[in-house]
Amino acid sequence: MDNLIHKATTPRPTREGQGRGSVFYLSLGTNLGDKEKNLRRAVSELQKRTGTVVSQSAFFVTEPWGFESENTFLNLCLGLHSTLSPHELLLKTQEIERCLGRTRKSTDGGYHDRLIDIDLLLCGDLTVSEPDLKIPHPLMHERLFVLRPLAQIAQRQKVPGTGMSVGEMLSALEARS
Repeated sequence: MDNLIHKATTPRPTREGQGRGSVFYLSLGTNLGDKEKNLRRAVSELQKRTGTVVSQSAFFVTEPWGFESENTFLNLCLGLHSTLSPHELLLKTQEIERCLGRTRKSTDGGYHDRLIDIDLLLCGDLTVSEPDLKIPHPLMHERLFVLRPLAQIAQRQKVPGTGMSVGEMLSALEARS
């Protein structure tokens, strides 16, 4: 199941100083509580604490990936203009997750139900490969729940190290699914 429930939007930037910084692409998901409210609160907190949301996909209803649960997910992707470094942004997203009620992170491939999950996916042609942060996200090419919403807002964005755009990556995954 993969249902679109709202249209994608491109909000107007609300902060000055758009000339510096970078556009990061993030994936957000939730499968507990009031899912739409959880995502809207996360987007609001990202806007307050990290930068300006410059694009946002529709909300997608998806099945759990990597674990069994009776709860479907609600997912979206967004483009975020920020002057933070990738590591600073990671720390802020983790802070937001905790603020919104997330108590544990997935570890060693063990996934579970969650109130909110925020993943950094891409930032232009930047690559980061450190124990706590990998850009581009190393599993995004396997996840329709990431690629479908991301393609709505960044279809032509090249994914470093793959030679493919987000749209091409989505087409390849859909052909295998």
